[in-house]
Amino acid sequence: MRTTVPKGLPQDDSQRARKFAALVPLALVLICVLIEVVLQMGDLGVFGPPRLRQWAYEQGGFWPGLLQDWTPNYALQPVLMFVTYGFLHGGLLHLLINMITLHSLGQGVVERVGPVQFLLLYFATMIGGAAGFGLIADTVYPMVGASGALFGLAGALMAWNYVDRYTYRLDLWPIARVAGLLIVINAVMWWALDGQLAWETHLGGFVTGWIMALLLDPRGRI
Repeated sequence: MRTTVPKGLPQDDSQRARKFAALVPLALVLICVLIEVVLQMGDLGVFGPPRLRQWAYEQGGFWPGLLQDWTPNYALQPVLMFVTYGFLHGGLLHLLINMITLHSLGQGVVERVGPVQFLLLYFATMIGGAAGFGLIADTVYPMVGASGALFGLAGALMAWNYVDRYTYRLDLWPIARVAGLLIVINAVMWWALDGQLAWETHLGGFVTGWIMALLLDPRGRI
């Protein structure tokens, strides 16, 4: 993917800007890792009885019941949970998979639109993923994890790839192939996890990411 340097901007400044932009996804990774480290310490009883993770899920997880008639633990919980759930994970493996994905997809998005719009897209798709879960999922259990935003990043990259290829009259089959692969991966994971996969979050994040991508950068620029 081509990166253009604005006229009049020194090459050194451009390189520094790119290096800074690349740190933004890493900062999100660091925040999620630090939170999970604290929760792991809580699981080991470092802070007393191992209830810290349960408390974190109760306060920051996405609870569909709070969109109905459940009583929140604090006044802004029904609003804040649309974001806080994305910084909590279900253990080290869940965290590892999501953070590798965040770093990989995040760099591509930052290169396309820069750090500010990357953050706008990331949090919009996080909210979109939660909305998808809240509207579709039929469960009383909480949802945690960054996968809504991650599928949003994937949706954005696919949308831009589609625009680029359509603009320059290239074959669109690779886009359909990736979309099919994502569907298959979700189906396999749903089966492997005995239905405990928040595919509704993935769907909400993906659709939001596709729409946001076309709003942020609708031009084809291979």
